[in-house]
Amino acid sequence: MKNILAFAGSNSSSSINQRLVEFVASKIKEHHTKVINLVNYSMPMYSEDEEKKGFPGMAMGLKQEISEADALLISVNEHNGSWGAFFKNIIDWLSRLDRNFLENKKILLMSTSPGKRGGLSSLEYAKNVLPRFGGEIIESFSFPSFYDNFSSESNMITDETLLLGLNEVLSTFAHQIK
Repeated sequence: MKNILAFAGSNSSSSINQRLVEFVASKIKEHHTKVINLVNYSMPMYSEDEEKKGFPGMAMGLKQEISEADALLISVNEHNGSWGAFFKNIIDWLSRLDRNFLENKKILLMSTSPGKRGGLSSLEYAKNVLPRFGGEIIESFSFPSFYDNFSSESNMITDETLLLGLNEVLSTFAHQIK
């Protein structure tokens, strides 16, 4: 049994990416999955001046959480075609602590949005950036039109095709991290 750390790159109190992470994490039965909310890892906006003051304890704590995981489940939100400044700031701090903070981490990368592209631009951006820090993207999944395809009442994906696609991605991911 492997340890999976799951989180969304959003700081919204009503984050649909966090909801997607929680839903997907609940579907992983053959491994231990720990879901965290990055809002609980408060860090100042990265700058050289801030770094000279020392690394935030929350950045060191998050780096430790990542290092203890065998794999990661990450859902990135999208702001203007890229991931949000909140997540970028976290990545900046982690990469300054250790350039290879994702070394040997297998990643299931996801995104969602209210729109038909499902945060695809942010997902593609993350697929290009995260391997620079040592991570290996095993699978990726873009979930379009979140509010049309996910029921908050039943906490379920309502579109059968999307559910089948997600189940296939999860199966491949679970197999790859054994």
